[in-house]
Amino acid sequence: MLIDPAVKPWSTAPVVTGPVPVDDGRRFTVQGKERKQQLLDGAAELFAERGYADTRVIDIVQRAGVAKGLFYWYFENKEALFRELVEHNRDRLRRAQARAMDPGAEPLLRIRQAVEASVAFMSSHAHFFALLEVENLDKQFADVLRLGTEVHAADVAAIVAEGIADGSIRHEDPLLLAYGVVGAVGYYGHFHRTGRIDQPVAELAAFVGRYVVCSLAAEEPIARRVLAAQLAPLAG
Repeated sequence: MLIDPAVKPWSTAPVVTGPVPVDDGRRFTVQGKERKQQLLDGAAELFAERGYADTRVIDIVQRAGVAKGLFYWYFENKEALFRELVEHNRDRLRRAQARAMDPGAEPLLRIRQAVEASVAFMSSHAHFFALLEVENLDKQFADVLRLGTEVHAADVAAIVAEGIADGSIRHEDPLLLAYGVVGAVGYYGHFHRTGRIDQPVAELAAFVGRYVVCSLAAEEPIARRVLAAQLAPLAG
């Protein structure tokens, strides 16, 4: 079971998620950025429909409605595009989570907010996450997917440590607790995506949020307090 794509911005501070791109001198105009996004969107659709192996560069440019030469202006090859697509969606997930978190809230509530937003996002982009599960089978993209899990776990562990320090989260290894959060979001998302859980996504997100809070809380009254907080409506 793949849980690597579920990368989370558990802090509102800027986070570096990968190598800094090399400045090759190119500056994209607004139109250029739009064309690059068209290629990414077209590729995402085709990968979901056909899989990575059965999608050709010519298929991508035809779906995007751009000239083939433009593809190689933006991407070295199909693999480079796929890797950028993974990073692009990781960043979109991080933004969704950051919007859901209240910077002034206690650590356990922030984790609940981010968890529920993550479940909603993964449901809204189910085809993409299903694709990652399939493509991970041959390990071609294991490095970029593993990076997701490592960043995610480290981010969660940082806020878990805050909660341990203020007494709201039980005193255990922060990284081990973080892996539990990663697993809950990833596996429940997978079960929902594959039809083993037949439940409205908002209800599932709320359940996973409750599950995580009850798993982490140092005491029952703390869990009750955090669960009593009203969260903003979820957006995918």
